[in-house]
Amino acid sequence: MQTELSKKLGVEYALFGFTPFPAVAAAISRAGGFGVLGAVRYTAPDDLKRDLDWIEAHVEGRPYGLDVVMPAKKVEGVTEADVEAMIPEGHRQYVKDTLAKYGVPELAEGEASGWRITGWMEQVARSQLDVAFDYPIKLLANALGSPPADVVERAHDRGVLVAALAGSARHALKHKEGGIDIVVAQGYEAGGHTGEIASMVLTPEVVDAVDPLPVLAAGGIGSGRQVAAALALGAQGVWLGSLWLTCTEAEMSSSAVTRKLLAAGSGDTVRSRALTGKPARQLRTEWTDAWDDPNGPGTLPMPLQGLLVADALTRIQKYEVEPLLGTPVGQIVGRMNSERAVQEIFDDLTRGFDQAVDRINRIAGRSGQ
Repeated sequence: MQTELSKKLGVEYALFGFTPFPAVAAAISRAGGFGVLGAVRYTAPDDLKRDLDWIEAHVEGRPYGLDVVMPAKKVEGVTEADVEAMIPEGHRQYVKDTLAKYGVPELAEGEASGWRITGWMEQVARSQLDVAFDYPIKLLANALGSPPADVVERAHDRGVLVAALAGSARHALKHKEGGIDIVVAQGYEAGGHTGEIASMVLTPEVVDAVDPLPVLAAGGIGSGRQVAAALALGAQGVWLGSLWLTCTEAEMSSSAVTRKLLAAGSGDTVRSRALTGKPARQLRTEWTDAWDDPNGPGTLPMPLQGLLVADALTRIQKYEVEPLLGTPVGQIVGRMNSERAVQEIFDDLTRGFDQAVDRINRIAGRSGQ
């Protein structure tokens, strides 16, 4: 399962795995794929440095990358406090009322509220890059499209390839014009922020639009057959995210979230603005229903919504309030029925890929007789 891109990056399989967990990223690379660590949750540079040190110690010299959330246009001089001040009091009250309805306990006095969605901010994202470029990363991916031109140049000066996610051929062309090396065609089925075009339609459209740039297919891929289909559509690899959420190396293994993921079907997700203010596919919960309720105040634009709900989500997760408990995940969740090690997932993907290729070869051979 090698392509020009996988050979260029020095990996055995054209399987790119995005994950917020360092142990999962390292395991993906050790298995012969390309692990990509999500950086959005790192607001302190020292925390990112700690985890990149860990990956370096456990990746056995295999290549890996980093995924950031960075706007293409610079937004300098805006602090988190400035953004917080823009949040209407009515929305704050709605959060309080919703939490009270479900009896969600307060955090203990002085207890940190945990992760806040601030990685989009200019100073936070750039501080992440200041750390990351001290490590031998081979790929920098941006979840908000093309990063600023100076960041692309900085990466290229260090021999780092730059990837950007796209939900349409139009977006992909903008990435190509911005000097991006790899386009990730992220279909409607994917977890997290997505567009409105399904992967089967999107992938070949993007491949044709940005040729000869390599394209990775994302969204709705969780088996070797689906990997084979993506490569048949012209992709040079696949970008997998949701599939790793229930692996044994994930930090949330055996949690209430994991149990909900294992029990969910492919129809149990929703594309909602409840998490960040932009449409993001996630488990459907009574929390997403509350924000999608036409009688509610409606969601705020990014990044206001993310900051508004950050403390609430920390409380929901800490106390495992199951009706409200969710996570970003794609429709492939219907295949995530057991906790497995990363290597076991890889073995299943590669075995299924080989079987799919053999089947197509047999069909092609018979049709040519």
